[in-house]
Amino acid sequence: MYPLLFRTVLARMDPETAHHAGMFVVRMLGVPPLSWAARALTRPDERLRTTALGLRFDSPFGVAAGFDKNVVGVAGLRALGFGHVEVGTVTAIPQDGNPRPRLFRLIPDRAVVNRMGFNNAGAEAAAKRLEKLRRRRRRAVVGVNIGKSRVVDVSEATADYVRSATLLAPLADYLVVNVSSPNTPGLRGLQAVETLRPLLSAVHDAAGATPLLVKIAPDLPDDEVEAVARLAVDLGLDGLIATNTTISRAGLSTPPAVVAAAGEGGLSGAPLRERSLAVLRRVRSVVPADFCVVSVGGVETAGDVRERLDAGADLVQGYTAFLYRGPLWARQINRGLRASARA
Repeated sequence: MYPLLFRTVLARMDPETAHHAGMFVVRMLGVPPLSWAARALTRPDERLRTTALGLRFDSPFGVAAGFDKNVVGVAGLRALGFGHVEVGTVTAIPQDGNPRPRLFRLIPDRAVVNRMGFNNAGAEAAAKRLEKLRRRRRRAVVGVNIGKSRVVDVSEATADYVRSATLLAPLADYLVVNVSSPNTPGLRGLQAVETLRPLLSAVHDAAGATPLLVKIAPDLPDDEVEAVARLAVDLGLDGLIATNTTISRAGLSTPPAVVAAAGEGGLSGAPLRERSLAVLRRVRSVVPADFCVVSVGGVETAGDVRERLDAGADLVQGYTAFLYRGPLWARQINRGLRASARA
């Protein structure tokens, strides 16, 4: 049913408009009694329960940052079967992001190009919604992904991240420092170890007891991937997320004119699969066994998730395939994981 809906309706809509329509449905699914009915159909098998970061997850498979930027769809995403939801990216200062259009489908590649630019309502608004979530008796594990406010100069980035961390860490199950989006000028330069060390150290202090992770780009050379991983361990961080979107356009099946028309931005989806898996393996090879590694990028099937878990991921996230697979995607993943465990 969903593939037909996608081909005949959603694929003809502006991608961002389609996303907002989908988010409306997700929000409705988070309201009882719809949430109860949905959860009854999608609840992960209890044998998929996973422990990481000192937290219990109903499933190792969750939603990556970018889908729910403003902490409005967490209950609905849990009702659809996701084991955790990473919200954001949230910035200290509210911002509209880049001008539209800023989201583009590359359908032959099952991929998306985005240059959203961290559009969000800001850390204070996110904090208020997180406070309400924490009052719920049953809720998803919620990670909060924080980034640099666009109006803040790179030289002042540390103070900007610390401001967000101070507001959000006490309300988050875990916190993620995003220094790897290609859509905020100068942000990826913060991944250089000499720049990253003081930033992560300051945010770590601000986060207190809340588990802290850093999210890296797939475009880093292998030696820099290892350097950042070792730095995270050295600073006492709890984990690392590999990877964000890529600026590469290599090996795409989509006609070059369509790719060119999409323009700059981060590419996510199936083309990222091999590089994301390679970065996961590289990170896991240099960090201790108790250091949490979250894998994201090019994940679409239960087989993809199983491959990441077997390669050393503690948790796996997806986003882009949600657009192509539809609302029962998490249920399909969880059922496939359970079936593979029995085989």
